Amino acid sequence: MEFTATQIADILAGEIVGNPEAKVSKLAKIEEGEAGALTFLANKKYTDFIYTTKATITIVNKDFVSEKEITSTLIKVDDAQIAFAKLLNFYNEVKNNKEGVEQPSFQSTSSKHGENVYLGAFSYLGDNVILGDNVKIYPHVYISDNVTIADNTTIFSGAKLYSETVIGKNCTINSGAIIGADGFGYAPDENGEFQKVPQIGNVILEDNVDVGAAATIDRATLGSTILRKGVKIDNQVQIAHNVEIDSHTVIAAQTGIAGSTKMGKYCMIGGQVGIAGHLTLGNHLKVQAQTGIGHRAKDGEKLYGSPAIDYGNYVKSYVHFKNLPDIVKKINQLEKKINNNE
Repeated sequence: MEFTATQIADILAGEIVGNPEAKVSKLAKIEEGEAGALTFLANKKYTDFIYTTKATITIVNKDFVSEKEITSTLIKVDDAQIAFAKLLNFYNEVKNNKEGVEQPSFQSTSSKHGENVYLGAFSYLGDNVILGDNVKIYPHVYISDNVTIADNTTIFSGAKLYSETVIGKNCTINSGAIIGADGFGYAPDENGEFQKVPQIGNVILEDNVDVGAAATIDRATLGSTILRKGVKIDNQVQIAHNVEIDSHTVIAAQTGIAGSTKMGKYCMIGGQVGIAGHLTLGNHLKVQAQTGIGHRAKDGEKLYGSPAIDYGNYVKSYVHFKNLPDIVKKINQLEKKINNNE
């Protein structure tokens, strides 16, 4: 795809300094820019590169003033980083603007879909599946019976959606994600052997939820596992049965959340965090990577360590952790000195 400076400026409501007919067909970092590439300058520490970049078009802030000659055509905007992100979203929309039904693919006769739907080759739609408008189902996606997917949602190749799953508007499910598999529910019988507890609930993802590649979200035993509006889940995250995650919480890769835990809104969870089951976690939490949470958490807490403690206390304690051998040695010396004085 090729765009002119004029087209880009129209999208971003920007001001062109240079050739309005300059054309680009690819994106690049400013330090790696080459002919035909579009780049941006937002961080001042990269300013020197704007004078050497070979990129054809560069997006800059309106307050940028050049001190040397610049060969790149500039598009001036209020915020170069936000503008570039907006352009990336636009580029993705154009790139992924697929429609129609590819063959071979399978649709149950009881399935229904709205307008401008894309159904990729080797995809499968079970009984009573309902797809909204502009839904995109990429090749090799499996969608089981009674699944509902609302408008403008994209399911990438290899994702699996088990029965009764409900997906809201503007969601993205990345490759290899599995939504609605059985929760890890077993109970020991009189012989101590574990018997499976049927998992008959479902998974609900509200609007604007993103699920990373190879993430897994288990169906509820009863009721629903729920990710509220705007939740973002990174790659390889595990969310167990009956977990509820409130709106606009973000969770980084390899985090695991055990069953029936309720997490608040606007939380930020680092990578490889482990969260025990049946907990209630507050809003606006900030949890550092590799933290282990085994207790309730109040609104606004910052947690670190395993088991987790207050972040500030952890940082102070760590100073002593790393010096613990020396501290113990000094204590032993003091005890010996005291005993000798006796």
